[in-house]
Amino acid sequence: QAYLSYSNIAALTHLARKPGWDITKTLDNVKIWTHEEGAVLSFKVEMQVKVPSHVAFSLLSDFRLRQRWDRHFLTCEVLQAVSEEEKIYHVTALPTTGHKPRDFVLLVSQRQPCRPPEPYTVAVRSVTLRAVPPSPEFCRSEILCAGFQIHSNGSSSCTVCYFNQVTSGVMPYLAANLTGSSKSIEDTALECIKFLE
Repeated sequence: QAYLSYSNIAALTHLARKPGWDITKTLDNVKIWTHEEGAVLSFKVEMQVKVPSHVAFSLLSDFRLRQRWDRHFLTCEVLQAVSEEEKIYHVTALPTTGHKPRDFVLLVSQRQPCRPPEPYTVAVRSVTLRAVPPSPEFCRSEILCAGFQIHSNGSSSCTVCYFNQVTSGVMPYLAANLTGSSKSIEDTALECIKFLE
């Protein structure tokens, strides 16, 4: 478990530091970036939020609050509190056209910064839990690496960056967005800002 949580944080930190991010869209408080490496597509959503970084961190690290701003989330329950900084959740997501609803078993690891310039981190990856085998009513899907980095911009504002390394389980939710026929990433980002503020 210690190794899993360490590698969860390390994978997100590594993804965030990769060179070669391309900006694809800029709105008032939201920027969307993509990164392609071989067959792997990742995206980053950067949001300017008018709340202190520690407030954004406490709201984003509790995944049960995610339904209040992310319309893709149907349900979210804590399966296991591994430690104060680690929880395992079972999440169900809306079905995409012609498919069963998807479900995910996710390890969410949260870390406060050790030193001031470092961000708050909420890292997310799929794990296997014997107690929650795949169910016939859902399509069990996987998240390789996703999560938030929250950088303080002073006492009353912060920059929230959401990262996701796209897998086939997540792609249906993004495909229309990346081809320009949907605005779900922007809409979700604006809902997130509204929720945090």
